[in-house]
Amino acid sequence: MLNPRLTETLTDFPFARLNTLIAPITPPAHLSMINMSVGEPQGRMPALARQIVADEIDGWNRYPPNQGIPDLNLAIVEWLGRRYRLPDGLLDPARHVMPTAGSKEGVYIIATVATPQQKNGARPVIALPNPFYQAYLGGAVLSGAEPLLVNAPAETGFLPDFDAVDEVTWQRMSLVYLCSPANPQGAIADISYLQKLIAKCRQYDCVLAVDECYAEIYTREAPVGALEAALAMDDTGGKDPFRNVVVFHSLSKRSNAAGLRSGFMAGDPRQVAMLLRWRTYGGPQIPFAVQKASAALWREETHPIETREWYRRNFRIAESMLHNRFGYYTPGGGFFLWLDVGDGEEATRKLWREAHVKVLPGAYVCRETDGINRAERYIRVALVHDESTTREAVSRLAAVL
Repeated sequence: MLNPRLTETLTDFPFARLNTLIAPITPPAHLSMINMSVGEPQGRMPALARQIVADEIDGWNRYPPNQGIPDLNLAIVEWLGRRYRLPDGLLDPARHVMPTAGSKEGVYIIATVATPQQKNGARPVIALPNPFYQAYLGGAVLSGAEPLLVNAPAETGFLPDFDAVDEVTWQRMSLVYLCSPANPQGAIADISYLQKLIAKCRQYDCVLAVDECYAEIYTREAPVGALEAALAMDDTGGKDPFRNVVVFHSLSKRSNAAGLRSGFMAGDPRQVAMLLRWRTYGGPQIPFAVQKASAALWREETHPIETREWYRRNFRIAESMLHNRFGYYTPGGGFFLWLDVGDGEEATRKLWREAHVKVLPGAYVCRETDGINRAERYIRVALVHDESTTREAVSRLAAVL
């Protein structure tokens, strides 16, 4: 009595596969373990948020509102306006935004919210980049849609090639996932790429869901956002300028607050309303203390600058040691290295066996298409530690591989 979508279509999560891969190996005891496999920020959450969570003890006996407290929704709208130069009053805090339990909740459940039983008389299709964040695949599979893996190789600048999708498939499309900056490659979709994809989704009446959780972690220019791109298209015909477009953001990376589990979805008010309807039946509400701390974090603009510089320093360390090896490049955004080591699993075993460094095989965040896993040559390395730890980890990696 098990759901076959869980047991047959979804394989073990990447980190479970990683633990199985390295379980038979005894790492060197004289070296401390450095975990570079998980994108978990190691910096401290700002003190103002920690204090709010500690002080807000009276709200734990009350159910928080499903739609978010008004001040948090307003703080999100204000931040979107500052970050993406959106006109005041364009976004309605009650219609265009919905706080979520981290961006993961939103990017997972949007597939259920946006996918009908049939699209043009056939099973709906959900497109996702390949490699991908696992919540996209989980959302697609458990919504009942057919997942379509759209490769994002080096040849396309590590952005998914949606031009390769045929018209018959587009007619069945209910949702298109995009991550910019991308996990794991750090590629950034420019405004022309976004607008072309928005136009395609509007043409075929499907939803573009853009995961922008790394939008504040960038090495050069600030990435353009999908709401910004949609507004600049000027093709609304009197409709909402964000129709068919939703974006997802999180405090996990921006504010070193992964454990706070706080993010939001913004965009098409039809999708926001359906997300709220879903939450009233089965979604998690966000505690008052978390919502109040989140509002303060979205309004504070000093700590993201410090966080961004943390990662830039780590990339400078990596570049100084790896610039001429493994196809090294400094990505436009995010905090991962995407290294071509020839055989990702073998390199992962070797690093664990000889250096006590844990990384993730690229093949574990990618699936085969046409019988080929296009990420099997890669490893993903999360540069989330302090400078000293990063220097030690990259030094070991360079020496062993």
